[in-house]
Amino acid sequence: MITAGEFRNGVTFELDGQVMQVVEFQHVKPGKGAAFVRTKMKNVITGAVTETSFNPTAKFESATVERRSMEYSYNDGNLYYFMDPETYELEPIDESVLNDNFKFVKENMVCTVYSYKGKPYNVEPPTFVDLEVTETDPGFKGDTATNVTKPATLETGAEVKVPLFINPGDKVRIDTRVGEYLERAK
Repeated sequence: MITAGEFRNGVTFELDGQVMQVVEFQHVKPGKGAAFVRTKMKNVITGAVTETSFNPTAKFESATVERRSMEYSYNDGNLYYFMDPETYELEPIDESVLNDNFKFVKENMVCTVYSYKGKPYNVEPPTFVDLEVTETDPGFKGDTATNVTKPATLETGAEVKVPLFINPGDKVRIDTRVGEYLERAK
């Protein structure tokens, strides 16, 4: 159990059956009346952010969110299988749990799997991935306008905008948080 008076940034707790994480908190002691804790919190499963005030003595069940590094193995229909590197067990995760940025993940990449009470709710790919360009239009010599991009298809099937000098077969580094080209990979 945790009281609202013990809130700190990053603390996770249960509120009405939902798992919440404290984003910001402020202990307020007004001149008149009782003290309270103003809290900005995020629902870790849906991502919704809310602001609420609590009595400092209000008690909540503390929630433990588990983060594990797991290797993406393969998918079969709507199930994506991740391997635990310590036990070598495969864990199926439903497609609905995956974010849009999962399109940059290829087999054997290590991802962070977030779960609560043994149920996965989020899969976070590596921040930066190096992928090969499989298809793009050729760049034309002399076309040197600044910041001109063209669409390119990567080996995972994802599409990104790349500079004109990138050709099929080149490796590029992608920032999975925003889904954008960063640089040519070595």
